[in-house]
Amino acid sequence: MTNKLRKPVVEKMRRDRINSSIEQLKTLLGKEFVKQQPDSKLEKADILEMTVCYLRQGASPRPATGNEGYSRCVQEIVHFLSRDEMKTETQRKLLNHFQAAQNSPVHQIPVKVATPVKSALWRPW
Repeated sequence: MTNKLRKPVVEKMRRDRINSSIEQLKTLLGKEFVKQQPDSKLEKADILEMTVCYLRQGASPRPATGNEGYSRCVQEIVHFLSRDEMKTETQRKLLNHFQAAQNSPVHQIPVKVATPVKSALWRPW
C-alpha cells in the first residue's frame, strides 16, 4: 500500500528533475536556440534535439592526440616553472628548454574552428 502512495510523489520528483535539466540546457544554449528558431516557442523535444545537434557539430570534447597532450603538458610545465621569481640554474635551463619546445611547430596545439549549428527541427505538422 505504501508503494502505491509513494509512486506519484516519486514520479513527480522525476519529472521535476527532467524539467529542471531541460531548462538548464535552454539557459546554457539559449543563444544557439535563438539562432535556429528566433520566433518560435521551443518544446522540450526541440531543446533536446537542438542540444544533441549542437554537441555533435563540434561542441563536444574530442580526445586529445599525442601532440595535443604533449603541448598541454609543456604549457603546464612552463606555467609552473615561470611562477617563482627566484629560479635555480636548473629551473632556468628547464624553462628555456620547454619554452623552445613550446614554440616548435611540431608540437603546437591545432586551433579548432567552430562550425555553426544548422539543422531543421523535426515538426510533425
